[in-house]
Amino acid sequence: MAGISSKQIQVVTSSTVAFTVCFAVWMMFAVIGIPIKQSLGLNETQFGLLAATPVLTGSLIRLPLGMWTDKFGGRIVFFILMLSTVVPIWLIGEATKYWHFLVLGLFVGAAGGSFSVGIAYCARWFEKKNQGFAMGIFGAGNSGAALTKFVAPALVVAWGWTMVPKVYAIAMLVTALAFWFFSHTDPSHVQGKSVTVKDQLAALRDPNVWKLCQYYSIVFGGYVALSLWMTKYYITEYGFGIEVAALLAACFSLPGGVLRAMGGWMSDKWGAHPVTWWVMLLSWVCLFFLSYPQTDLVIRTTKGELAFHIGLNVWVFTALMFTIGIAWAIGKASVFKYISDEYSHNIGVISGIVGLVGGLGGFLLPIMFGALVDLTGVNSSIFMLMWGITLVSLVWMYWTEIVPQRRGAGAPPELAAAGGRT
Repeated sequence: MAGISSKQIQVVTSSTVAFTVCFAVWMMFAVIGIPIKQSLGLNETQFGLLAATPVLTGSLIRLPLGMWTDKFGGRIVFFILMLSTVVPIWLIGEATKYWHFLVLGLFVGAAGGSFSVGIAYCARWFEKKNQGFAMGIFGAGNSGAALTKFVAPALVVAWGWTMVPKVYAIAMLVTALAFWFFSHTDPSHVQGKSVTVKDQLAALRDPNVWKLCQYYSIVFGGYVALSLWMTKYYITEYGFGIEVAALLAACFSLPGGVLRAMGGWMSDKWGAHPVTWWVMLLSWVCLFFLSYPQTDLVIRTTKGELAFHIGLNVWVFTALMFTIGIAWAIGKASVFKYISDEYSHNIGVISGIVGLVGGLGGFLLPIMFGALVDLTGVNSSIFMLMWGITLVSLVWMYWTEIVPQRRGAGAPPELAAAGGRT
């Protein structure tokens, strides 16, 4: 990215830091939800709903935020969004009933909508050839999920879970003020009144947008869902305490965030299609092994019974999760490279649509995880679900991108440039 200006550096840096804090707040219930679950006596499904409630708001608000970013500019929208969450974050520490947490979670969840604002805001500061890398750097703010797993457990152990939202509220306020001070406005990036809501929503009729939504529901929705679920998974499946469980869970969350810039670079170099294809294929293989439940097998032989235990130990499990974290970090960037390549004129609204559907995956999946565990009693059933969803994306991509290219028609530009290699 030769020739980059100081304003571009300041915009990307301030936006990435702001998004990191927003994402850490968004994932707060992944840690404090565990002591809340114990104190309120919640079942798995109720815990899933509690953890996912902020994700619902953060997903639904992405589309209007993307539209407002196109219309008014990313800087002012991002700043106001962060300020609007400070009071609800603080009040979570004062909540006492289940419905209190659900209602406040809806307001706090607005922080998750910051993605569709920041991704469009950053992209417009760069030329098309460097947009993938720039968006990847911003998207590294997903590492806020790992930040929560480092900071929140320490606060819980030292001062109790009620201290976490108070610290996060102060951090959000300071971050919002710092963002406004270090970021910049470019009037040429604002479309203003020339673009109507009807024009922006016309993108919903494009089937290709919905295909990108399916991809993103895995690489982002799955990332959010597992980031919310993994701390509890390590506790229930392997018997760790909350600090060790959160640290191991960060082995998935951290690479899933910080390596997104590498995904942007790879997408700029090789194209969105081949990168996304290999991400999906690698994820599908890893999820197959993660799906296998802990099993005790007894074989009766002529010499007596032979007992075997089949299942992933904690180190193999963590290695597979680390691999998926890397794959999904790359995949999150490659999906948005599709968007910057094909929808550069209205990147805000398209990123809002794709981010909305991907975020809804992050909302629905934890609830489905809880329901599956309540129904089957098998912790690894959550990975069985993810394996099936990933298979859908592989089949969809094959028939809409690979087959048309082999027939010599309908290939996306980046696929044609890559020679159709997958």
